[in-house]
Amino acid sequence: MPSVSASRRHTLMLMGFALSAPIVLTLSGCTVREALDTRDMKDARDETAAALPIVNGLRREKGLGSLRQDPAATVAAIEQARRMASAGKMSHLIGFNDDFGARMKRSRVQLPAAENIATGQDTVQRAVQAWIDSRKHLENMLGGYNGLGVAVAISPASDNRPFWAMVLSA
Repeated sequence: MPSVSASRRHTLMLMGFALSAPIVLTLSGCTVREALDTRDMKDARDETAAALPIVNGLRREKGLGSLRQDPAATVAAIEQARRMASAGKMSHLIGFNDDFGARMKRSRVQLPAAENIATGQDTVQRAVQAWIDSRKHLENMLGGYNGLGVAVAISPASDNRPFWAMVLSA
């Protein structure tokens, strides 16, 4: 007997044939999200404590106030790093109907928020330096934010490549 979840998915797909195309795409988006569920990945870690002094030093040099570690931004950064590692690609948006604002709200990040991502750097110092060397990422780090969360997840499917995410919050 199929599981309840499989039965519901089957029913939804059958109902989708009678519905308009946008609804079918939405249902497909749900399926993609299920395939990228990363709750069981154990290869992600919080790197906020190591990144914070680097980012705050940069902000101090520019006459800006310090950021604080934000637990909600950290959760969002861990989620994004895991999603990228699971997908094996660096992207802010993964799967159909992915939405930055919805991800931030789900993690209870205070808005406005920004996200920096990177891949391939073997240390938090190198990841932060890559963001410093990028005009848009640097603008995010020097923006009017108060909170910070930084995480890395290792992708076994991509030769143990590290995927980095930084979330800045209000």
